This record gives sequence, structure tokens and C-alpha cells, in this order.
Amino acid sequence: MRLGKATGTTAEERLGSLGLELPPPAKAVAAYEPWVISNSMLYTSGQLPWVAGDLRYKGKIGAALSADEGYLACQLATLNAIAQLKDALGPLEKVRRVVRIEGVLNVAPDFSETPAVLNGASHLVSEVFQERGRHTRMLYTNPQMPLDCACLIILWAEV
Repeated sequence: MRLGKATGTTAEERLGSLGLELPPPAKAVAAYEPWVISNSMLYTSGQLPWVAGDLRYKGKIGAALSADEGYLACQLATLNAIAQLKDALGPLEKVRRVVRIEGVLNVAPDFSETPAVLNGASHLVSEVFQERGRHTRMLYTNPQMPLDCACLIILWAEV
């Protein structure tokens, strides 16, 4: 679903106003940490569009998946990344600013609407964190993704 306007005074209230609930944070699927804090920065590992341990969006955007489905995949992966922030910090109000979003998209060779697809991540972060969600971002495409996932989202947050 495309996001509406969030209401509420805290990030978690705004999530609820969007009809979203944070899932349990995903565990690492290999030899890495799901998140790390160094100095005043929290870095998440790449988060996939999981729902209860199953990948909701698999395949190439622009082939098996539409651009709209890619947008929703990025939104879902970002919700999982926000769950990692909560796991690391407790209250999301401890996030001073989301500094960067990095998105890796699994795209068909001729697909070029990648900025609009990654907006699924940017729109969610902006609605949930408001001014604290104004971020930079980097977008990568990859011809082969882990587990054939549609996308992978990484957040950098100042804490």
C-alpha cells in the first residue's frame, strides 16, 4: 500500500497511524551482526522484504515484479530496518537523524525507474521520522541478489 500522511508525536505513533506495525527484528542469515553502533552512528545490515520469516517480494523488478511492487518491497524492507533500529535503541525517539538510506535493487536489464522504486524506503523514513528522516541515499542495482530478493535496504542513523 502507498503511504498516506502520518500523524502522531512519536515515530512509533506515526507508524501506527500509517497502519504499520514493526515486525520482530530479523536475525542474521550469515556471519554478521544485524546492526552495529560505532561512535554516534548506528548502521544496519541489509534488510530484506521479510514477513514472518518469508520473503514477500522475490524476483527482478521490471520483469517478475512491477515498479509498484518494487516500491512496496523497499517499503517493507525499510520497515524491517526500522525494527533493527528499535532493537538497538529501544524507543525510536533516540534516533537523532536518519542520515542515509542505501538500496540495492534486483532489476531487469532494461529497467530504469529505480529512483521511484527506492522512494518506497525514502517515503516511509520521511513519514515516520519527519524532519529527523531527511536523508541522503545511494541506489545500486545488482543482476543477482541473495535469495532472489527484490531489494535490500541499509539505514545509517545518528544516535
